[in-house]
Amino acid sequence: MELKDGYKKTDIGIIPVDWEVVSLKSLCCVPMQNGVFYKPSSKGKGVRLVNVGDLYRTTPIDVENLELFDATDEEKKRFKVENGDLFFTRSSVVPSGIAHCNIYQKIDSGCVVFDSHIIRIRSDFRKVDAHFLYRFCLSKVARTYLVAHSKTATMTTIDQGVLGKCPVVLPTKKEQKAIAEVLSDTDNLIRALEKRIAKKCLIKQGAMQKLLTPKEDWEVKKLGEICDVRDGTHQTPNYVEIGIPFYSVENVTKNDFKNTKFISESEHNFLTKNWKIEKGDILMTRIGSIGDCKFINWNVNASFYVSLALLKMKKGFSGQFLTQYSNSEFFKKEIELNSLSSAIPKKINLGQISNVKVIIPLNYEEQTHIATILSDMDSEIEALEKKRAKYKLLKQGLMQNLLTGKIRLI
Repeated sequence: MELKDGYKKTDIGIIPVDWEVVSLKSLCCVPMQNGVFYKPSSKGKGVRLVNVGDLYRTTPIDVENLELFDATDEEKKRFKVENGDLFFTRSSVVPSGIAHCNIYQKIDSGCVVFDSHIIRIRSDFRKVDAHFLYRFCLSKVARTYLVAHSKTATMTTIDQGVLGKCPVVLPTKKEQKAIAEVLSDTDNLIRALEKRIAKKCLIKQGAMQKLLTPKEDWEVKKLGEICDVRDGTHQTPNYVEIGIPFYSVENVTKNDFKNTKFISESEHNFLTKNWKIEKGDILMTRIGSIGDCKFINWNVNASFYVSLALLKMKKGFSGQFLTQYSNSEFFKKEIELNSLSSAIPKKINLGQISNVKVIIPLNYEEQTHIATILSDMDSEIEALEKKRAKYKLLKQGLMQNLLTGKIRLI
């Protein structure tokens, strides 16, 4: 492969000629350090403590919600956290979670220390911008190295020696800052969307509470009175690469009906000779996850597995309303009451689904009105979630291109 002008080949790939590959250890201004050992009885008062869980919650680390730890003066001095410090998890249940990285970004927050299950790296600001280094430690190059060089037994672990040898692609300080700013701006866009989504979800929760609270003229019905309940095939079909979609629990719980398994048309015709999924029906999970509902609002040609129940609405009852109602606490409690308490995984039989009680308006127009309001809110939330997913994909592409020099900002 011919190199483009201005680029060179290295052990970790092609990078700009004015960039270099260095070790993570060489970018530290002080030795890497594990945190403080402590007894659980020491928690609850004192100074703030960064622990493993805090690395996964928010980025940067959320200082205000850290636990308290009764550290000694010596511990405060030895394990004090400073603005720009990077932290890595030392162990993980799965290899992909090892050396998960986060950054501490806070000035004048009082004394904060960190616990023994994480490793702290303090960047040498003369060589590297801490925010750039944080971004690089999340890159494909860094993650590939860290996962490949960790030790896996009962748990996956990593030590300071291995962490320190992680290769880092290093641009000039000016370009480091530019890259970090672009990626930070992208993160801010994603965070802004997440706040909007959270706000919309709260508004919908309030609307559900108001609209689905039973009125005087609402009546108690069993599901078997308002819909016919069927299940899918009890036999695992022969899957094919291209064919008719075959739905299972994961498609409902993930609300993903594009990434499905497939079966042949002949097998599909055999499985649907007595009943089939149609627009206006509901698919409900009944094994593993129970009671999650998906309203079929598209023209569908698919089969489904026994882990799903198919609800076909009777005349005068809205599937869209029942789907919204399935999110209510009353419905969830009814599902639990009618499930097999001893079954692992959770399970609810068809007969018991028919016995699940609902409290609903008998006026079809009222059902439709309520369902439309709540479904419109769902559409707004879904549109924002799709936008967030696009931004996350954009960020992944930017990280890959910016952190390897395929796209230059300076």
